[in-house]
Amino acid sequence: MNSTFSSTTETTKTRSIVINALFIALTFVATMFINIRLPIMGNGGLIHLGNVPLFIAALVYGKKTGAIAGAFGMGLFDLISGWAVWAPFTFIIVGTMGFVVGLIAEKVPGNRYLVNSLAIATALIIKVVGYYFAEVILYGNWIQPFGSIPGNILQVVIAGIIVVPLVGRLQKRV
Repeated sequence: MNSTFSSTTETTKTRSIVINALFIALTFVATMFINIRLPIMGNGGLIHLGNVPLFIAALVYGKKTGAIAGAFGMGLFDLISGWAVWAPFTFIIVGTMGFVVGLIAEKVPGNRYLVNSLAIATALIIKVVGYYFAEVILYGNWIQPFGSIPGNILQVVIAGIIVVPLVGRLQKRV
């Protein structure tokens, strides 16, 4: 095997590991420390900025990094914040959000601003539907989960407002 090819492959793998770890950490920190607890909506709930690094990861680095950042970053938050029962749901729901946002960004042609907005709108649907059914499973109630929907919408919309204008600039620099 050619040593140049081997070192290039190792550098690429190392870079990928570092980027994934960075976005797991950023997603975790933004979820853990930049948040507002909502005692009045649904089960309480939380509005946080963890979706900002998650969406940046997915839009700039793709579906795999988006899925990893979301699943592990927010899943880890659930595990250590006292919401461990939510961790399996978060792992699947937010991992799917990151994957789909990255997939849309990679595959859909056209104006990047509109494509990125579509990707985040799709993540919004995944979040609302995913957490609605997670609450139905956890609480055994089909009505109560409706109370969490406004907070979930607000969370993703705020992240979208921050990320969509910012990500175009980041993509040019990466």
